[in-house]
Amino acid sequence: MTQPGPLPDHAVGPACEPGVPAALDAAVVRLTAPNASMMTGPGTNSYVVGTDEVVVIDPGPVIDAHLDALRGVIAGRRVTAVAVTHHHRDHAPAARVLADAVGAPVVGHGHDGLVVDVALAEGSELFAGTDVLVAWHTPGHASDHLCFLAPSSGWLFTGDHVMQGSTVVIRPPDGDLLAYLTSLERIRDSHAVQRLAPGHGRVLESPAAVITAIVAHRQARGTVVLDALREHGPGTAAQLRPFAYADVGSDRDVVATATCWAHLLALVGEGTATTSSVRDDPEAVFTATPGS
Repeated sequence: MTQPGPLPDHAVGPACEPGVPAALDAAVVRLTAPNASMMTGPGTNSYVVGTDEVVVIDPGPVIDAHLDALRGVIAGRRVTAVAVTHHHRDHAPAARVLADAVGAPVVGHGHDGLVVDVALAEGSELFAGTDVLVAWHTPGHASDHLCFLAPSSGWLFTGDHVMQGSTVVIRPPDGDLLAYLTSLERIRDSHAVQRLAPGHGRVLESPAAVITAIVAHRQARGTVVLDALREHGPGTAAQLRPFAYADVGSDRDVVATATCWAHLLALVGEGTATTSSVRDDPEAVFTATPGS
């Protein structure tokens, strides 16, 4: 089985240095948190959008040094909202701490793992002076995931929907691969999106090319998963993972197994596999549909 190749790198602009503010344009400052890891790359990116009035996107984990650095970036400016792309622990926990400190609401889609003051829906708008951010509901990596589009500049702040240099983890049952691919295609086909500001890594130019490569990578992986299921199934995600992700080391076993499960559920959704159990059962046994 041929494993998918690496993604092309369309990164531009300054590197992500924890604690060092990077002005990406006159109205966008990126600040990377000091939480580098296998899963977060150089760290979680927080963005300050606006000039005199600002929206802070994804304050990240509660790390005092990062919060102090964010306060330094926003000093003298009014924060109209602290926005969260999704509830995961490397993006959301500091939102409440920062919001309370600056007297702004926490805004996001809302989730059991994230309490918001204002729930955002598809098309909700946030204002930072004359700058506007429009919420796009982009489920897949997480059911509550939002991207934020700045229509005047073409920035799309992508959270974990798109990151530099790697694909994102899809963990069922909250993660959904078919929903993720649909959300990706929306970005790919939008003429409004000019630049991607990811939650991890540098700015990405050529959004359509970036998304096309990610979709192709996912489709190639789906073919490998289906081949593994035909040759080594029926089986659970954990049993099929060594064949479907033979190119991924044991240090990533948990995330590879989770995303293998997501691919198997996608095969069920497409009609090329069946499952013995409900969607949220990680021990479900999958079987290739005859003739698929």
